[in-house]
Amino acid sequence: MDLTSIWERFINRLILHPLIESANWKKVAGIPFLYIIIDQNLPQSMLEKEIARCSAYAMRGKRLHCETVYVRNEHSLFVYRHRFYVPLEKMFCCGNLCSDCIRKT
Repeated sequence: MDLTSIWERFINRLILHPLIESANWKKVAGIPFLYIIIDQNLPQSMLEKEIARCSAYAMRGKRLHCETVYVRNEHSLFVYRHRFYVPLEKMFCCGNLCSDCIRKT
């Protein structure tokens, strides 16, 4: 699964919000960080709800989860550690009767 297209959908949806001036992401030491510049009238709680809503939109139809952790802010710049990841659960039966087999009832 190509996460770049998920990130593009997420960022494009995020910048549609009228109080978000810009948003981008980059990896630092392999960890994806989200940089958002907002209008001063947008509270942090509303920003985090918008991040969750746009993440859900970007992940729609995919078996993905997301995790968002606040890192810091300077005036109107907010930085979050944000990642999309595949859940750590079996999604198929290999036929070996594993203890965590998805076919067990």
